[in-house]
Amino acid sequence: MPTLLTLGTAHRPDGTVVLTAVGEIDLSNVDDFDHALVEVRETAPGEALTVDLSAVEYLDSAAIHVLVERGQDVHLIAHPLLMPTLALSGLTEVMSVEAAPGDAST
Repeated sequence: MPTLLTLGTAHRPDGTVVLTAVGEIDLSNVDDFDHALVEVRETAPGEALTVDLSAVEYLDSAAIHVLVERGQDVHLIAHPLLMPTLALSGLTEVMSVEAAPGDAST
């Protein structure tokens, strides 16, 4: 059974496109996440893209792979719990990553 993941897009007044994920990203739903990233790039080419994972407390290596493959010029906002994983994976070295405000113990 796929893990619950909700994806949505919004456009900020400054032209930035925001792809928001809520839930968990793993092998069962990573294709949906990948498709959403591709779709945003196709419908808003050249626009700044922020991927908001502030409501995602778990992602696996498949999700990290998608971010590496599709994450050119992406600004990533990550749940504080994800920050150690993103740093260990090297993702923080290849894209702009910031921790979402909040307490890492929640």
